[in-house]
Amino acid sequence: MDRLSLTDAQWAKMQPHCLGKVTDPGRTGGDGRLFLEAVLWIARTGSPWRDLPPSFGKWNTVFKRFRDWVKADVFKRIFDAVSDEPDMEYAMVDATIVRVHRHGQGAKGGLRARP
Repeated sequence: MDRLSLTDAQWAKMQPHCLGKVTDPGRTGGDGRLFLEAVLWIARTGSPWRDLPPSFGKWNTVFKRFRDWVKADVFKRIFDAVSDEPDMEYAMVDATIVRVHRHGQGAKGGLRARP
């Protein structure tokens, strides 16, 4: 299966924060990178968990692991790790999105009785 979302550099930053490594106590998870790819696939497509392609594993197993990671704040730690150097390649401000309040445009405000 092609790795479409994560680059090797991104995975290197995320890997130390993932649960289920061999050095962790308790059971170890499957492939952490494949699991993160599955979570990113769900986020990217907006599909329900049941529509997860079988190449990522059983949807219920992936969902249970996702729920465990949410409870352990793993995604917050991963986000903090990868957001230390933001890539501003796609950052932009568009005037069709950012609206100025009418007072900032110089418009006359309020209702007035005109003669």
